[in-house]
Amino acid sequence: MRFRAEIRNVSTFTKFTASLASLGHIAWVRLDSKDVRFTVIPEQGTQVWSVLTPDAIFQEYTIQSAAPNNTINLEVPLAPLQRALKSAQNAIAANIRLTKKDNIPLLSLTITTMAMSSTQPSSSANGQDGFASNHHPTPNDSSETFREESVDFFGSRQDRETVITQDVPIRVLALASVEGLHEPRCREPDVHIVLPNLLQLKSISDRFTKQAMSTKSARGTGLANIARGPKLELSGNMHGCLRLALDTDAMKISSLWTGLENPELDPEQVAEGEEGLANHPSTRMKALGDASGQDEEGWATVRIEGRDWGKVLSVGRLGGRVIACFCDEHALILYVFLTNDEPGGGESVLTYYISSYSA
Repeated sequence: MRFRAEIRNVSTFTKFTASLASLGHIAWVRLDSKDVRFTVIPEQGTQVWSVLTPDAIFQEYTIQSAAPNNTINLEVPLAPLQRALKSAQNAIAANIRLTKKDNIPLLSLTITTMAMSSTQPSSSANGQDGFASNHHPTPNDSSETFREESVDFFGSRQDRETVITQDVPIRVLALASVEGLHEPRCREPDVHIVLPNLLQLKSISDRFTKQAMSTKSARGTGLANIARGPKLELSGNMHGCLRLALDTDAMKISSLWTGLENPELDPEQVAEGEEGLANHPSTRMKALGDASGQDEEGWATVRIEGRDWGKVLSVGRLGGRVIACFCDEHALILYVFLTNDEPGGGESVLTYYISSYSA
């Protein structure tokens, strides 16, 4: 069993790992000849099922195992991996490989950085700071010749390579132990819409959440209720409108986006093709409501826990196009598309499954 690769973009890999670590402590990582998959399934909250092309984060990708398609399944703690990647931010090269020490399996990161060494000038016999002191001839000193001394004002500097190794303890999983894992099954979405800038959406969502929590605290609703966090309502329609709302006994606030894109569905990706598309829930929803966002018909709504939603939106640091699929009153599915800048590189997709709370 072998896995070795050079990390192509440490910054992207670090941001990706950080977005996962905010949602769970452990990731199931499946490596094979075609894909790199990171899956996070916490006991509560959002699930992440991501499929990356190897060249999205790696180069010189080598994998070998006895399993079909050279598959290797790993259980990886995300916080140690994130810390190891942070130490490679200024690296000139970073490699990752599967190894073991004392019979403990590890993901070992070898990080090469440039360190600058400097040698400070020593004090001169003629001066206190490394400079030659002025020489004043005395009457008995008829010498007209002065001894010239070299001065190094900044010390000598030399760049050299430093190699750092960071080991992340992991578990290698048997194929049979992960065969039952699969993405949540959801019905066809009622609304699909491209989300606005995630960092902007996160800023507004976090503000709503903080306002609700401060109100709960002031009203003395109890620590248990505060710990669960406030619920936000996220709604979309098939006319380019998205609404984020907070509706409690103490306040009612909302933000509305209009002019967003509703992507067209590909009939080849819909069951029963053109006929299936004509009867698709989103097609029926498109016949309702309007682009102003004022008509209450044609909206699909989910209720999400505010703090969990804020963690999900941290994926906005990676950029990319995000399509939200609303299953009204049931679930929200986010597809985050990360474009590979390499010529001919495939598109990586991060899929987030968020269950809706009841009203």
